[in-house]
Amino acid sequence: MHLTTVLGNLLIILLIRLESCLHTPMYFFLSHLALTDISFSSVTVPKMLMDMQTKYRSILYEECISQMYFFIFFTDLGSFLITSMAYDRYVAICHPLHYTVIMREELCVFLVAVSWILSCASSLSHTLLLTRLSFCAANTIPHIFCDLAALLKLSCSDIFLNELVRFTVGVVVITLPFMCILVSYGYVGATILRVPSTKGIHKAFTCGSHLSVVSLYYGSIFGQYLFPTASSSIDKDVIVAVMYTVVTPMLNPFIYSFRNRDMKEALEKLFSRATVFFW
Repeated sequence: MHLTTVLGNLLIILLIRLESCLHTPMYFFLSHLALTDISFSSVTVPKMLMDMQTKYRSILYEECISQMYFFIFFTDLGSFLITSMAYDRYVAICHPLHYTVIMREELCVFLVAVSWILSCASSLSHTLLLTRLSFCAANTIPHIFCDLAALLKLSCSDIFLNELVRFTVGVVVITLPFMCILVSYGYVGATILRVPSTKGIHKAFTCGSHLSVVSLYYGSIFGQYLFPTASSSIDKDVIVAVMYTVVTPMLNPFIYSFRNRDMKEALEKLFSRATVFFW
C-alpha cells in the first residue's frame, strides 16, 4: 500500500509536469497534494514497517519529536490544500466566466504559500510546547507512531496548555477548512442542480469523488482527535490512524486523478511515448 501511494502520487506529479494541458490551477493544487501525500505517508509507514520486520520497536526521543512535527505538518498541509481545491472547483462551476480572472497564478501560489506557513506554525507550536514537558520512566507509546495525543498521556507534567493549544489549533486548521469545503460544495451542488445536463451530472460525480476522500480524511481525524470516545481504546486509535495515514493517501491518486478524463488522456500519451522509446 505504501508503494502504491508513492508510485501513484509520483505518477501524478510527472503527468502534470509533462503535459502542458494540465498546467491549470486545479492540477497545480493536485500536484502539491500528491507531494504532501507521499511525504505524509513516508513520515510514519517506513518506520512502522521496519519495526514490524526487525521486532525492535524503539525510537530515539529526537526522532520521535521530529516524526511528530512532520506528521502534524503534512496533516495540516493536506487539509489546507484540499480546501484550496474545493475553492477552485467552486469558482470553476459557480463562476465559470470569471474563472481565469479569479484563479490567476498569483492567487494559486499565495494559497499554497499560506498553507505551508500555517502548517509550519501549527506543527511548531505543538513541538515547542511538547519539549517543555517531562516524561515518566515507562516511555512506551501505545501507538504505531509518535502521535501527539499518545505522547501527552506519557507526560508527568501539567498538559493543560498543550491540550488547550491542541484543541484550538485543531479547530483552526481542521474544523474551519472542513466547514469551508462543505460550504463550497454546497454552492457547487446547488449550481449543478440548476443545470440538468450530462455535463452537470458528470461534474456532480466528480465532486462526489472528492467528497468521499474528504469524508474519509476528516472523519478519521474528527473521530480520533476532536471527538474521542470515553473509553480509551488502543485498537481503535491504531485502526483510525492507519485509515488516514495509509489508506487515504493511497486512494487519493485514484479518486482525484485517474477517474479524470484529462489525466487519463495524459497517461495514455505517456505510455505511448514510453512504448515508442523502448521499441
